[in-house]
Amino acid sequence: MDCRQEEIVQSLMTSYCEVGGINHVDCRALPSKRAIATLCEDLLHVLFPGFYSEDAVSSNDLELMTHEHVASIRERLKTEVRRSLRLRDQSANHHEESMKLVCDFMVRLPEVRKLLQTDVQAAYEGDPAAGSYEEIILAYPGLEAISIQRTAHVLYSLGVPLIPRMMTEWAHGRTGIDIHPGAQIGSHFFIDHGTGVVIGETCSIGTRVKLYQGVGLVARSLAQGQALAGKKRHPTIEDNVTIYAGATIVGGDTVVGARSTIGANVFLMESVAEDMIYALGDQEHRIRDRKKTPVTKTPKTLESDKA
Repeated sequence: MDCRQEEIVQSLMTSYCEVGGINHVDCRALPSKRAIATLCEDLLHVLFPGFYSEDAVSSNDLELMTHEHVASIRERLKTEVRRSLRLRDQSANHHEESMKLVCDFMVRLPEVRKLLQTDVQAAYEGDPAAGSYEEIILAYPGLEAISIQRTAHVLYSLGVPLIPRMMTEWAHGRTGIDIHPGAQIGSHFFIDHGTGVVIGETCSIGTRVKLYQGVGLVARSLAQGQALAGKKRHPTIEDNVTIYAGATIVGGDTVVGARSTIGANVFLMESVAEDMIYALGDQEHRIRDRKKTPVTKTPKTLESDKA
């Protein structure tokens, strides 16, 4: 029984002709999702040698293994970068440009490792449930999402189209943590638990920032669509800020000052000064200077609560 196969195929062919914009036919190959997924896995091998290997890794074999990984990643990534560049200009081959971009990316991997070491340290110091660095690297989804975002951010900053986003979406699918490759993130960054965290493209995050699950650092309105492209539309989080579960911080003009704490489930559309606690209590916002004891109740009718 052919299950009316000919009829199905012909109806799909008709759809391909009538419904445009979601076909990629008679064009050069796109970057491969499968290839990008494999590259992300291999980059984790390079960033954390021995942690993603099935067998124990000897220091005597490490240099040879690194040579093999780097050569393999370089060649495969060059193919995908060349494909992504053709999306902007199909008339050129982009062979030399893709080689240079991949080389510029690879030489910055030691910088990424330095940042990731601070992220592991922050997770260990910030979570009493963490038994070791090994536990954090092997079991914490936040670190994996940050690792891929930091590598993707390098490609993003070099101007490579599409691939950085594919990388962070690969991590998003594995971890439930959505960090755009354009986000600028300082050292000692820790996402605890992690599921549901969203960090937008133009977000700027300082050093020693800690987020809990469900935190959204997002744009205020997407009604203008592409008119907002390239503009600062996500919040700035300064150094030593803690943001608790479910908080949503909105808008490119919103700044959370250094050493401040944002409580759980807060919806924040205005800036918070340094050294403040901004939380919900008795259905009202409660704002307190961390250096003082009085608590100020902010009425719900404040401009900050209107949306």
